[in-house]
Amino acid sequence: MTQIHINAYGAAVHRVQGSFEIVTQEGKTRIAPEKIRSIIISTAARISSDAVLLAIENEIEILFTDRRGHPVGRVWSHKYGSISTIRKQQVLFAKGEAGGQWIKANALQRIRAQQAILRAIARDRPAQQALISEAIARKDVFAQRIGELPQAPTHEWASLLRGYEGNSSRIYFETLSELLPEQYRFETRSRRPAQDLFNAALNYLYGILYGNVEGALIKAGIDPYLGVLHADEYNRPVLAFDMIERYRHWAEAVLMQLCFRRLLIPSMAVFQQGGYWMEADGKRLLATAFNDYLTEVIEYNRRRRTRLTHIQDDAHELAQQLLKMET
Repeated sequence: MTQIHINAYGAAVHRVQGSFEIVTQEGKTRIAPEKIRSIIISTAARISSDAVLLAIENEIEILFTDRRGHPVGRVWSHKYGSISTIRKQQVLFAKGEAGGQWIKANALQRIRAQQAILRAIARDRPAQQALISEAIARKDVFAQRIGELPQAPTHEWASLLRGYEGNSSRIYFETLSELLPEQYRFETRSRRPAQDLFNAALNYLYGILYGNVEGALIKAGIDPYLGVLHADEYNRPVLAFDMIERYRHWAEAVLMQLCFRRLLIPSMAVFQQGGYWMEADGKRLLATAFNDYLTEVIEYNRRRRTRLTHIQDDAHELAQQLLKMET
């Protein structure tokens, strides 16, 4: 099963004889519902009500995104788990030691994954071994500080954790920039909007990842708007922000490979409104590469699944943990 990304200007999705028909300037393509996991629709594209109903009948989620690739709306099947049965446990989870342990585990997993990416790059670039070794050692310091934090989340606890995570990530991205070919290097991590090609591409990949994590939580019956570390952000899928930390390195690994192979070119982004935004051909490149990566079977938590399935498994495991808290 795959994700279908509809981001070409004027593209449309219809239902024809029990299948989805995708219409673009290049022509028409029909895809059977059983081959689709989700449909992601960007700006300037359309989907018919019949196609929406076909997706609902086959439990295919439809995700609407902004130009950065971040989800702004979603249609999903009524068969997904009920949020109301688990919301009370989420509140208890967010305020207690269980939530604190989960957040700390995510943060530590994020640091270890970043270090693994740096080590993988070092194997192919021995001349930069010293730079990478220093970055890994500096990140170990923040991993230790996170591990020493108390279990129960508090305001002070959250501030410290954010600081440790931020400093660790700054070291990581500064190192990545030095390792990249000259044309992709950047001064700092930038988001809204991106200030360079690399960050524009990474923001777009993160947007795809956000959509998958949020969708996995919904399918597991979890409310993505009740978070732990990001609990105070109004009207945002804050639990998805908490959970995505363990997967961000997947987006970074894909982008680094595209850059090392020089497949991402400057014309794939445009400078508008004070920042860089991916164009249709850039989005197509990123979405295709990331979809292939996410549907690759890997071993994770002692199970061989696609990366997308691992995300869903993690969401279901979190749901089970929450349900066990019921009194």
